[in-house]
Amino acid sequence: MIIKLDIAKRLVYYVINKSNKRRYRDMTTYTELKERQEKEFNAFPMVFAFNDKQFREGMEKLGLTVSDTDKVYKNNYGGIYRRTDSELLKKLLERHTDELTTAIDKDQDGTGFIFSMFNYELANHEYNYTYDITDTINALGLTVEEINKSEALINGLRLAKKDQFNQD
Repeated sequence: MIIKLDIAKRLVYYVINKSNKRRYRDMTTYTELKERQEKEFNAFPMVFAFNDKQFREGMEKLGLTVSDTDKVYKNNYGGIYRRTDSELLKKLLERHTDELTTAIDKDQDGTGFIFSMFNYELANHEYNYTYDITDTINALGLTVEEINKSEALINGLRLAKKDQFNQD
């Protein structure tokens, strides 16, 4: 059984095993990691444009003119950023991936970070209505094969799926 208590924006888990022994674990949750990374990403100098007016305003915000299209990259989601910032974006995204991987690796049994990660994404992708984990797995950049190779990932997913139906 897992009892969750939110203490000073840190999630504390008391894991009670069959012999009723308690183990204390204090860690950064997936939500905290996601929120921090979102703030960092939002601070990156990128604008989004879906029409000519937004494009003009966005280019101006980047310190460029409308004719400076050779000085920007565009992504598939309407994002525009300066070419000179591309290495910064690459490093930011690589660091975010490394932080997620490290947090997953540190959770040896799946009852901490991995549980919070799966629980968040299952709820976000309405698992309790669909019973489908495909969108959850895709959102995390994982594969079924990767999950099945890790006892911690299997356990965290199992606990999170169960928890989806224990919510008030």
